[in-house]
Amino acid sequence: MTSTTFHTLGITEDLSSRLAEFGIVTPSPVQAEAIPPILEGKDVLATSQTGTGKTLAYLLPVLQSIDPEIKGAQKLILAPTQELAVQIVRESERYGETRGIGVLGLIGGAAAKRQIEKLKSHPQLIVGTPGRVRELIEIRKLKMHQVTTIVVDEVDQVFNLGGAGDVDRILRSALRDRQLVFLSATVSPETAELVKKEMDQPVEIGIDPEQRTPSALEHYYFVTEERDKLDMLRRVVRHYNPDRAIVFVNATEDLAEVEAKLNYLGLNAAAIYGDADKMTRSRVLNAFREGRTKLLVASDVAARGLDIEGLGMVINYDPPIDAEHYTHRAGRTGRMGRSGMAITLVTDRQTFIMRKFNRELGISIEERALYGGKVRTPRSAPPDRRSGARGPAGGTARKDKPAGKPASISAQGKAGGGKASGERQSERERDRKNKGAPKWLKNKPPRG
Repeated sequence: MTSTTFHTLGITEDLSSRLAEFGIVTPSPVQAEAIPPILEGKDVLATSQTGTGKTLAYLLPVLQSIDPEIKGAQKLILAPTQELAVQIVRESERYGETRGIGVLGLIGGAAAKRQIEKLKSHPQLIVGTPGRVRELIEIRKLKMHQVTTIVVDEVDQVFNLGGAGDVDRILRSALRDRQLVFLSATVSPETAELVKKEMDQPVEIGIDPEQRTPSALEHYYFVTEERDKLDMLRRVVRHYNPDRAIVFVNATEDLAEVEAKLNYLGLNAAAIYGDADKMTRSRVLNAFREGRTKLLVASDVAARGLDIEGLGMVINYDPPIDAEHYTHRAGRTGRMGRSGMAITLVTDRQTFIMRKFNRELGISIEERALYGGKVRTPRSAPPDRRSGARGPAGGTARKDKPAGKPASISAQGKAGGGKASGERQSERERDRKNKGAPKWLKNKPPRG
């Protein structure tokens, strides 16, 4: 049986050779499925988990179909975030340079005046964020009359970040018979509706639709009390000692606090903010990519579309708000078949979230506990060590009660050493059991 190569998929020799220079010889499943129909000019909706090579799946046929002799925008790629757009520009330049293809990034947050100036060189491939691309179309600086293909990468994220109106306006400005390619890890009802409305008999590609996170990923969660979460994070990082890891928090206002506390503990952390200017974000990300920063503290918005090569671990300091967010967070690691680990810190009351993600994503998120300097399954750890208790491993264990002393006030009462105290304990116990009961039931006298 002949193995599939980029050449057999229809990719030209020069591009195949360029791929080989970077060690890419065998197409991933999504590339093998998507490249032929995109080359044929068909509309395509490709759904594949993050880290499976979706970028090259559309970029190679897009570059191959550009005529470098024709000046002006021929292809447009939209991405939800600055970072993903910059990454696509980098890949486009890497593989398009030898073909004489001009690439320009039109990214929000950068100076529009400079971008307008660069448009005068008539680049053939435009990569941008929806808001900035729409802005330049409306002031007639970006001409769409020659654009034959529009790609929307991570289309669900585009919609989640409020870009649906921008995408609609961009599509209205283009040729009526343009080719559309939508790619995403998940397909929301909004995306499905847009596909139905805009695409002409689309080719639908679904790679492992039931497997929404990378198969090489290990998923674990650690139970701890809310007040001990930072200490548990410290212990997890010290134990696994990843070269780099992304730490996800849910609330943007918590970023600075978590960053500061991690640095105080000597863990070399930096936070990335969604509203930071392009230069600041770029500086923080470069330090993380190069290994000068060990932990990148980020919210979901700030980390959208991040692709950090060789990232081995993500840690959810706060559990994600839903299964889709878990998918996107976990997808930052274990990319292109590499191993990776996703760790979540939860309180006792949040363990149900892990069971919910297990069911919805069809994966196994296993509970682990840190005790005695080792990671154990909860069954093999003493019961009082499961919640981040500090014993020999250095957590926050409860102090053992001195020998010979009664374990509780109620026990004292039974021993005859404090009847009044025992009665107070009974009253408190009765109140605890009656919590939430109607008033008439709380006041009902006890039987007998």
